[in-house]
Amino acid sequence: MGAGASAEEKRSRELEKKLKEDADKDARTVKLLLLGAGESGKSTIVKQMKIIHQDGYSMEECLEFIVIIYSNTLQSIMAIVKAMNTLNINYGHQDQADDARKMMHLADTIEEGSMPKELSDIILRLWKDSGIQACFDRASEYQLNDSAGYYLNDLERLVQPGYVPTEQDVLRSRVKTTGIIETQFGFKDLNFRMFDVGGQRSERKKWIHCFEGVTCIIFIAALSAYDMVLVEDDEVNRMHESLHLFNSICNHRYFAATSIVLFLNKKDVFTEKIKKSHLSMCFPEYDGPNTYEDAGIYIKMQFLDLNLRRDIKEIYSHMTCATDTENVKTVGFSKSPPHCGKYRLWTHRLKSSNGRRKKITTPVFEENVVL
Repeated sequence: MGAGASAEEKRSRELEKKLKEDADKDARTVKLLLLGAGESGKSTIVKQMKIIHQDGYSMEECLEFIVIIYSNTLQSIMAIVKAMNTLNINYGHQDQADDARKMMHLADTIEEGSMPKELSDIILRLWKDSGIQACFDRASEYQLNDSAGYYLNDLERLVQPGYVPTEQDVLRSRVKTTGIIETQFGFKDLNFRMFDVGGQRSERKKWIHCFEGVTCIIFIAALSAYDMVLVEDDEVNRMHESLHLFNSICNHRYFAATSIVLFLNKKDVFTEKIKKSHLSMCFPEYDGPNTYEDAGIYIKMQFLDLNLRRDIKEIYSHMTCATDTENVKTVGFSKSPPHCGKYRLWTHRLKSSNGRRKKITTPVFEENVVL
């Protein structure tokens, strides 16, 4: 009987140890939910986590992006060509009209990881055409990937034999996110679980599965979207859609005790765009200077003013460029020790599954903070 009791006690101790380990692991898990409208840059942030916290992309992984990069490049030049007709823009040289027709016929000749020389030569000639450039300058009037100029300007490099995509090439690639994508990475003694969910309207119904137990929401809005319309509804301004979505998230009862960080993304695109396109296109009441600083602050305040709990809950905001690894590190995702400020540990209470309250310490990202 003594031996039986001893075995039972051993099993009990092992179970208690396992339960404690599970509880400790749960307490060290930070669940990050990336939210935002379509094409705001959420998936680029996920790629940056792999670069910063998971040793980046191997050569084999980079090679897998070639087909996406070629597809993005072709889709971009085709979108510009189609917009030439819509916007009534003429080619600088009539030969390019013939090239455009040839390109449409050759569009299906891209094979897995390769682009025929005839097709790449046509794209290069088209991209140099003055009419194409004039149409590119009016990109806010139709749907065009942000990476269009990046890839088309560097197409000669992209089609060289033995081409291996760089990290920047990978970061610029665009594939519509469908469903929910989870990325895990460790930082100090914490385990981060980051969830990226599709931002277009048809994908948002899937978000509810990620709501429970969220530690922090990172809401991403594209600064450069102020003069653009939705892919899924060309009657709705993208910035207005983003503000509407942010309003529903930051004031939702599910997130009353959840830390929220606002990334105003694509500041690099915004810097160039604001020189040509006035912010009043999106906000007719805006009569301030049309500069990066003034217009950027105005947009930021449109978001922050939506917070109905501002007296008890602060929303942390950052101007970001998701394709810039150093910038992403600076706003709170670095594996280096703190060097430009200190981060604040924010202690809050969440109910555990058995109804008890447990104390969980999680990081809140602050302006100019490197974790």
